Amino acid sequence: MRPLLICIVGPTAVGKTAFAIRVAQDVGAEIISADSRQIYRGMNVGTAAPTAQERAQVKHHFVDFLDPSELYSAGDFEKDVVGFLGPYFEKNNIAVLVGGSGLYVKGVTDGFGNLPHDKGVRDILNARLEKEGVESLAFELRILDPTYAAKMDLKNPQRVVRALEVCMATGKPFSSFHSENKTERPFDILQIGLTVPREELNVRIEKRTKTMIEDGWVEEVKNLMHLSHCNSLRTVGYKELISHLNGACSLEEAEERIVISTRQFAKRQMTWFKKDDRVVWFDRSEIESAFEHCKQISSKYE
Repeated sequence: MRPLLICIVGPTAVGKTAFAIRVAQDVGAEIISADSRQIYRGMNVGTAAPTAQERAQVKHHFVDFLDPSELYSAGDFEKDVVGFLGPYFEKNNIAVLVGGSGLYVKGVTDGFGNLPHDKGVRDILNARLEKEGVESLAFELRILDPTYAAKMDLKNPQRVVRALEVCMATGKPFSSFHSENKTERPFDILQIGLTVPREELNVRIEKRTKTMIEDGWVEEVKNLMHLSHCNSLRTVGYKELISHLNGACSLEEAEERIVISTRQFAKRQMTWFKKDDRVVWFDRSEIESAFEHCKQISSKYE
């Protein structure tokens, strides 16, 4: 029998980590984090990375293992996770992947095929990024690939540059490679989506932001200020707190901006995941049903 990969997806602050730990404990699996910021060391507070206590409950992989100065793409994640799952599934029947980075999840479930690389084009785009900023490149991406631009984080310079690189090197939209090059995996996949009414999610985001600041997020960002130019820090929350530490706004203003940016990010996440009709969705009020569904499916693999 083929092994099973349980993917737990959904917007930020919906409670994916706690649910994934419960599922993993029940089926005796280990957890793979599919979060494009939890991979970095020293960013545990601001990325809501699993705590030491949570990691002690279930073994986690792909968390807290890269220096924030290093670049790491969804393609790198695909290659590394698939490489990890090979030997893992020789000894285990089930693994749990959890996270809100849609491109990371897609890389593992479907693959990206052989996406082209053109260093010359990339160098030109990176030079433009430094001179013009990400907004100019994002505007161009909207023209060349409106489908992908509509569902991605256009404030993420690394992803904007990568998408434009493929568009310009091939003359084809970046999104076309996603649909044309699905890779058959040697394991079955169950995708579970957690959601919550927008009003409730907004409250959860506001409470979590306040808690993260109380837990030392500002101090965490202070320790990373020498890396503020790096892509890893150009992300929700860190940008706002860097502005605060540079004297551009008060902490209260930064907190308000973080809440707004996080809500917008959560909306983009849902737009991405809702496009995949393989995801079985459960509201948080149906969390027990979601758990029972996982148990029922996974029992065939134990």
